[in-house]
Amino acid sequence: MDHIITLFLVFVTLLQTKPILCNNEPLIVGYYEESCPFLEEIVRRQVEIAVLQEPRMAASLLRLHFHDCFVLGCDGSVLLDDFEGTESEKKAAPNTNSLRGFEVIDEIKNVVEDACPCTVSCADLLAIVARDAVALTGGPKWNVYLGRRDSMKASLDDANKFIPTPNSSLETLIANFGSQGLNAQDLVVLSGSHTIGEAKCTSFKQRIYDYDDSEERSYPRQWKNDEFRRVLRSICPRSGRDNALAPLDFTTPARFDNQYFHNIKLGQGLLVSDNVLVAEDVEREIRDVVWAFASNEEHFFTSFANSMIKMGNIRVLTGQQGEIRKNCRLINT
Repeated sequence: MDHIITLFLVFVTLLQTKPILCNNEPLIVGYYEESCPFLEEIVRRQVEIAVLQEPRMAASLLRLHFHDCFVLGCDGSVLLDDFEGTESEKKAAPNTNSLRGFEVIDEIKNVVEDACPCTVSCADLLAIVARDAVALTGGPKWNVYLGRRDSMKASLDDANKFIPTPNSSLETLIANFGSQGLNAQDLVVLSGSHTIGEAKCTSFKQRIYDYDDSEERSYPRQWKNDEFRRVLRSICPRSGRDNALAPLDFTTPARFDNQYFHNIKLGQGLLVSDNVLVAEDVEREIRDVVWAFASNEEHFFTSFANSMIKMGNIRVLTGQQGEIRKNCRLINT
């Protein structure tokens, strides 16, 4: 009996000195198995419908998850409209007139709310949708760890600061990813998402018209008067057609594969931020990763799934933090 009392007192002391932090609950697979058992089937079906209606939407939905996680963490803040003096992250330079798919998320949220009211967070929906968008275009499928809560705030300043731009240098990209706890390999792996999707002319005109033979930064020799630059100029004249679209991967634009890495080996990534992975890597450490993914698609797929899971854990809200929004565009109160 004395032994039991002693153990009890020790346990009470530990509780007093080190309280249980319910807000640090880990994300888990199958979080909604009991509360919303058909969640993943519902989301997958809705993503299928959206991508069938517009194939480009797969890349847009994947991008939403990236832009959410890089600002305040994976908390659904990117989905919020302006509210109570807070400006939406949608207004940030990397997002405005670029980030899309919000209506698809609205529709998915409505269907999920009908099935499981006030249960599933918008942040979790973004994570599931990103996985399904990749899988539907031929990419890897992974188990999504769930249990995120939704933020009740947004940060336009952080969106402008932390989201990489199409003309980012390698140094800037490494710093952006490093600030999120992601390393150089994560940078290369996640850049591989540019194997699908399109970009507006405004995102890469610098890449085709501001070229200088004496400029080494991000302009490989292959760019001099090559056929690729002529194709891009036919899509995007020096003036006008700023909103015209070009595929990020001209070879297999609708399929999630490792072609992106073959492209940037040749200096034929669409964006400056793609080509700097090779052009500015003096130590060749990043180049080695690019070459490895180009030669082994399965290796890229496995690495991509792992990096997506890692990214999806950035500063998540759990436990009693945040809320479960009824409408992804608005906080509940």
